[in-house]
Amino acid sequence: MMSDRYPEIDEVIAYIHQNIYDPLPLSRLADYAAYSPFHFSRIFKERMGLSPQYFVSALRLQKAKDLLIHTNMSIRDIGLEIGQQSLGTFTTRFTERVGVTPSHFRNSAQQADSLFQTLHNLNDWRESAPAIITHQCIEGTIEADVPFDGVILIGLFAKPIPEGMPLYGTLLPGLGTFRFTDVKPGIYYLMATSVSWGSQAKDFLLPHTTLRTRSREPIVVEPFTTVPYQEVSLYEPRVDDPPILISLPVLMGNFISRLQSRPEAAAGKASRP
Repeated sequence: MMSDRYPEIDEVIAYIHQNIYDPLPLSRLADYAAYSPFHFSRIFKERMGLSPQYFVSALRLQKAKDLLIHTNMSIRDIGLEIGQQSLGTFTTRFTERVGVTPSHFRNSAQQADSLFQTLHNLNDWRESAPAIITHQCIEGTIEADVPFDGVILIGLFAKPIPEGMPLYGTLLPGLGTFRFTDVKPGIYYLMATSVSWGSQAKDFLLPHTTLRTRSREPIVVEPFTTVPYQEVSLYEPRVDDPPILISLPVLMGNFISRLQSRPEAAAGKASRP
């Protein structure tokens, strides 16, 4: 379970950021925190929901995203820069956790702008409900700590980090209510981020400063048991937030495809002319 205990973990996270290109074995991080490796690993996971090494690997993949957009380094060299000795391993891990290959991500700015413009022009954001609902619904409200006008990407993930495709996900045209239908029994982590309407492609290809939120505790879905109503609020990034690895344009594209597959969308009613 995540909590705000162990504030010393914030210092370790800052240390990881400062030394992200160096070897960061568990022993080095534990020494920095002045704990035994076993104790450090336990409290880090209690605070973050992730092991120290998994968190480090996530930050390194975030660095890889930065290098892909901001430099002309080869994909092989970027993999080496973040400690991946094999191009194949780097490509596989990046694709699994970001949702696209490194080369696709590097070349996706134009497509990202196009998808974002399509979202901006939508006048009907309703997704089709399942014909038969056999599992639970998860409902809630999303607000924001600061003024916000834009699109919200919200999903249920298997781990307390927004990576890979969400098990259930949708987009919202602004603050307000959300609903996931037919959610199978399991343990989920609610994650959301936002893209303001004035954003450029790089702002959400590399969402370092976007407002975000995450459930502090897992959402447990059990048969025949009502899931508590979720109330979450978008906030500015915090030091202990995991990186947003999933490519937001992929989520945008999937959402648009689902809307366009509706019968009424096929008749031209899903977007403004």
